[in-house]
Amino acid sequence: MPSASPVGSWAPAAPNATVAEANGSVPEKPLFHVFARLDEELHAAFPGLWLALMAVHGLIFLAGLVLNGLALYVFCCRTQAKTPSVIYTINLVVTDLLVGLSLPTRFAVFYGTRGCLRCAFPHVVGYFLNMHCSILFLTCICVDRYLAIVQPDGSRRCRQLACARAVCACVWLAAGAVTLSVLGVTAGGRPCCRVLALTVLEFLLPLLVISVFTGRIVCALSRPGLLRQGRQRRVRAMQLLLTVLVIFLVCFTPFHARQVAVALWPDGPPRASLVAYHVAVTLSSLNSCLDPIVYCFVTSGFQATVRGLCRRHGAGYEPNSGNMVSAHKSSRGSGHHHILSAGPSIFTQDLTNGPDA
Repeated sequence: MPSASPVGSWAPAAPNATVAEANGSVPEKPLFHVFARLDEELHAAFPGLWLALMAVHGLIFLAGLVLNGLALYVFCCRTQAKTPSVIYTINLVVTDLLVGLSLPTRFAVFYGTRGCLRCAFPHVVGYFLNMHCSILFLTCICVDRYLAIVQPDGSRRCRQLACARAVCACVWLAAGAVTLSVLGVTAGGRPCCRVLALTVLEFLLPLLVISVFTGRIVCALSRPGLLRQGRQRRVRAMQLLLTVLVIFLVCFTPFHARQVAVALWPDGPPRASLVAYHVAVTLSSLNSCLDPIVYCFVTSGFQATVRGLCRRHGAGYEPNSGNMVSAHKSSRGSGHHHILSAGPSIFTQDLTNGPDA
């Protein structure tokens, strides 16, 4: 389970985070104070790079707000069947919205209330909470898809909605508690072994789980005698796991690679470490824009529902049960034309009764 170890493990390596005194001691201060000032340090050392990264974060905020806002509406209001995968995905959407909404706070703190630690609190906590929860929820989605596609009979008990809600609650509580507690730890030590152990648990272990399950699904696709529907479900599950694998490698690997490098070589160049920190943070925040790709594979009708909503152009038409019944009866004579004319609610039925329930 991901924890807030990145916060604690960054402290020894945070550029300019600790300054040796004349006697060689390191002043103690909470890690939250360290991370709240890193924007100022980058701006002072590399103003051009800071401006470019802030522009990228602005684009991430706008794209993430639109994509995740639309996804939250589809999964909460247009998806009638709340399967375990949908439950995990809704929580993933919420975490992505949190990191997106924390970015304006980051701009406001730098430009208006620089040095205000209370103002920096939403951004710092929102970023770390998003990263920890994203890793967990992406792993949960992949495990659930694997169980539903490859082992549907033996996994019915652990794929109950109550179990999925309990897992989500544990993710939020654990990630929040650990993040807040570690942000209050004083900086100054060099816990190399702890950094490596937590990196294995919070990053390499989920990555290994996703890689193994991807290989298992590839093997399942090679079995002869699969029906066309069964093969399509396995292909979509493999696409989901491959997408999550790419997100892990692009968004989270640079962050954890820097974490390990700093733990092994704590006396590295501080300016290079500062740049690596901010680049890794930017790539990690990018997951809020890449996660919507995962949503397309969670349920069979997500893309169709989004297209149906876009075609309406804000129209207020909502078919009632009578329209649904009449469309079903008339479909005997006209096939797919009446299904398409029934509006997005038909696509909602695809989400409800699709092969991913």
